Amino acid sequence: MAARRTSSLLEGMTVEILLTLGVLGSCLGTLLFTRIAPDAVLLAGLVVLMTTGVLGPADALVGFSNEGMLTVAVMYVLAAGLRETGAIEGVVGKLFKDTQSLPAVQLRMMLPVSAISAFVNNTPVVASFIPAVSDWARKRRISPSKLMLPLSYAAIFGGSCTLIGTSTNLIVHGMLLTTPGARGFDFFELAWVGIPCAIIGFIYVLLFSPKLLRVRIPPLQILENAREYTVEMRVEAGSPLVGKTVEAAGLRHLPGLFLIEINRGRNVIPAVSPAEVLEADDHLVFAGITDSVIDLQKIRGLTPATDQLFKLDQPRPNRRFIEAVIARRSPVVGRTIREGQFRSRYGAVIIAVARGGRRIRSKIGDIVLEGGDTLLLETDEPFMQQHRNSRDFLLLRMVSGAAAPRHEHTVTAWAILFGVVVIGATGILSVLNAVLIGAGLMLATRCCSISVARNSIDLQVLVVIASALGIGRAMQLTGAGEILASPFMEFAGQHPVLMLAVLFAVTSMLTEVISNNSAAALMFPIVLATSVDFGIDIMPLAVTVTIAASASFSTPIGYQTNLMVMGPGGYRFSDYTRFGLPLNVLFGLTTVLIVPWVWPLTPA
Repeated sequence: MAARRTSSLLEGMTVEILLTLGVLGSCLGTLLFTRIAPDAVLLAGLVVLMTTGVLGPADALVGFSNEGMLTVAVMYVLAAGLRETGAIEGVVGKLFKDTQSLPAVQLRMMLPVSAISAFVNNTPVVASFIPAVSDWARKRRISPSKLMLPLSYAAIFGGSCTLIGTSTNLIVHGMLLTTPGARGFDFFELAWVGIPCAIIGFIYVLLFSPKLLRVRIPPLQILENAREYTVEMRVEAGSPLVGKTVEAAGLRHLPGLFLIEINRGRNVIPAVSPAEVLEADDHLVFAGITDSVIDLQKIRGLTPATDQLFKLDQPRPNRRFIEAVIARRSPVVGRTIREGQFRSRYGAVIIAVARGGRRIRSKIGDIVLEGGDTLLLETDEPFMQQHRNSRDFLLLRMVSGAAAPRHEHTVTAWAILFGVVVIGATGILSVLNAVLIGAGLMLATRCCSISVARNSIDLQVLVVIASALGIGRAMQLTGAGEILASPFMEFAGQHPVLMLAVLFAVTSMLTEVISNNSAAALMFPIVLATSVDFGIDIMPLAVTVTIAASASFSTPIGYQTNLMVMGPGGYRFSDYTRFGLPLNVLFGLTTVLIVPWVWPLTPA
């Protein structure tokens, strides 16, 4: 019967079906074998389908109005609010204190990462943890390769547990809402599968990472002779650091930083003891590399010890850090920083100074500037454009990701996220409505600025999602999805559970090479056709594909966080396959066993 069905489908192939399959095959081939950006590939495929008349404008653009895609876009703003307030960094800083063993730090890292990733976009979560994980590994002389992949995997585990945990869940949810007779996912519905998968994933990582994750040396190591800045920080009155010892405040073993001295009124405390108790208005003089100096600016209760800083027009969160090399003929050469009136001349403040690998033992305002000194400046964004051709500077370089956090809004940001979760989970409003209100509150309460919110939205991801949904629409309308589904039905016969296993395997292979969002969008028409042909409810099939699309463990290109940790962990492609492929299998087995129990494979 299956053979006759396939034969009849092939006989009924139309030009529209052939064009759709041709575009789909071309897109997949281009994504697999070239480095052309996925958004350009899929958008080009959508344009071809629209130009040839396979899709009308309304159907071609259906992805750009899809509720799931719009929810993904707004979630970026919520994530930006948490990032700009330092909410995630506040959690990170408390995790690695007094943690010595590798399994302990893996567990302490993975638990909060999974929990946060269930409600926040995975990318900023992993981005916030990478520096802390790298620092801990460097201090304990442990290879970061033992920690970076577990970090990425933990984010994937958490993202599979809630509707807003990852964009993949929202995409399938949006497509279900547009399917006649179907419903979308409830807020915590995916947790029936996601939590057991996460538990199994945790156990696997803790047991097998010591053997399967090889020691790799990251390509970017901090060298002994790296450029070393001198920076002076002030302990604010009312700071949580006041009354703590240097060691208890976390300032003793800062990676890439050395506490030279403490200036307390007219007294100078050199060779600072870890038991020294910090007082309000202490001036701490550090020496360290660029990234470490930037991290120092983000510690709550410490501010740069320069009066000029607070005379800048822009509020701190709107400013940026820039590295500048002073020319020998600059008017500030030969003067102290205090005498040079840098703010009046350039609208910028000197935060730190580096000089040819030599450590400058002096308070920041008393340093006499020399030609060739490298300055770390805090200023506004137009500074680069205004002074790009200035003879006063030999080089200007923006330091990325260096905006000062809005610590005073941290509690507000967490409260807004909690409110979004409660509203979405209880069904008071739709998830899209809840996240729209949350994003509006992030802007209204100044957790993030409009410009930051606008820049945080990843248009490439949104175009990929919308274009893939458009191609999926063509597969539905032309019947191409039914033709692609026929091999699944032939293989599975009349065994729906076997069909779930096949769907998981194919989606998992697809997501490892073309990204999770594209895989979910392109597999959904096959799911729909399979559901109709078998006469069963679409929900168990949709859940299987959703989990499979997120379960990207065996390549660095299937999931963005896997790619993010590749450099810091010093990984090779084979590391992902060796460590991640068994996890793909475990997720598949868990999903296929649980899905029929929670969502029975009953007639639709």
